[in-house]
Amino acid sequence: MIEYRTVGKTFADGTEAVGSFSLVLPSRTTTVLVGSSGCGKTTLLRMVNRMVDPTRGQVLIDDVDVATRNRVELRRRIGYVMQEAGLLPHRKVIDNVATVLRLNGVDRKQARERSYAVMETVGLDASLATKYPAQLSGGQQQRVGVARALVTDPNILLMDEPFGAVDPIVREELQAELLRLQRELDKTIVFVTHDVDEAFLLGDQVVILKKGGVVAQVGAPADILARPADDFVRSFVGLDKGHRRLHVEERDGARIVVDGSGKAAGVLDR
Repeated sequence: MIEYRTVGKTFADGTEAVGSFSLVLPSRTTTVLVGSSGCGKTTLLRMVNRMVDPTRGQVLIDDVDVATRNRVELRRRIGYVMQEAGLLPHRKVIDNVATVLRLNGVDRKQARERSYAVMETVGLDASLATKYPAQLSGGQQQRVGVARALVTDPNILLMDEPFGAVDPIVREELQAELLRLQRELDKTIVFVTHDVDEAFLLGDQVVILKKGGVVAQVGAPADILARPADDFVRSFVGLDKGHRRLHVEERDGARIVVDGSGKAAGVLDR
């Protein structure tokens, strides 16, 4: 379990990224922090592994304040995936995946065996192991980044807009892959995005943020859609737009789900 207790962050230039934020992130679920630029979502995520230390308040993992933990050791125990993978360009894929294991003192043979197994888990063919990052597609690079984050079997996985730099088709594939991995691996995931559709797809708990880390609403996607907290949330999730308002029409014997603009959104199973 991750808990934020009245955390705030003011940077050296006086910018207040987060005012006062409190929230519990349940274990073995995906919590998505969603909001526009400047809402403090990445700052909050990076507080978990001490890439950013709060100016005030506490972040706790299983009731232990992360401020009491060594930064390097903490980061090696938490998986971290960033937007453009952050792979080492001069190292082969297998060595990129094995990086944290090697830093933790695992011998090269064992580290490679574990890395091959994790590559398979995330859908990477073993033939890619000897490639360099520049020889991979954007989607493949992101899968390598996820494999590297999972190779030590961490309980917590931090994902900072990991699919934001790939094209829409690859993004859908990676989202589906993450849902599969979560079903199989049961991690505590903190995911940051500015895309509310991605948040609703991936999140068990969705946190909609305003500027300064102010919580507009927290809840399951269905609950937020059914009971938006205010006009800000209603607008942010698109309830003021036609594509969120769905109804069923009968067409040629089939039941079609149609949005407010008349666009077909899907077919209801019988």
